[in-house]
Amino acid sequence: MDPISALLNIGNTLINKLFPDPAQAAQAQLALLKMQQDGELAAISGQMEINKIEAGSSSVFVAGWRPFAGWVCGIGLAYVSIIEPVARLVATFVGYTGAFPAIDTTLTMQVLLGMLGMGGLRTLDKIKGVAAK
Repeated sequence: MDPISALLNIGNTLINKLFPDPAQAAQAQLALLKMQQDGELAAISGQMEINKIEAGSSSVFVAGWRPFAGWVCGIGLAYVSIIEPVARLVATFVGYTGAFPAIDTTLTMQVLLGMLGMGGLRTLDKIKGVAAK
């Protein structure tokens, strides 16, 4: 079965479960078929294949962007929650009254929590016995 047909089957199954009303289900299935005709499903399927290839690479320049994003978010979180408060405490004893850099962690926390969610899915894969390289 090709990836687009698989996506259509998954989509139809989800539609039937999410929309008990036959009229709403038919409307959602029509939208799914329009996505297929417009090529959007092919684009989604193609991106999924690219993601698989990137994740399978041993090169840090291909597969390393995910760890890099995790480290950046982790360092930002460590600075805001540990480093900056401890530095303020030490600065108070030393007599420093200047400002410390402020980091807006809104974006970094969204990325970090999303990555942690994906890590949870990977843990579920390992529990189910899905092998990894």
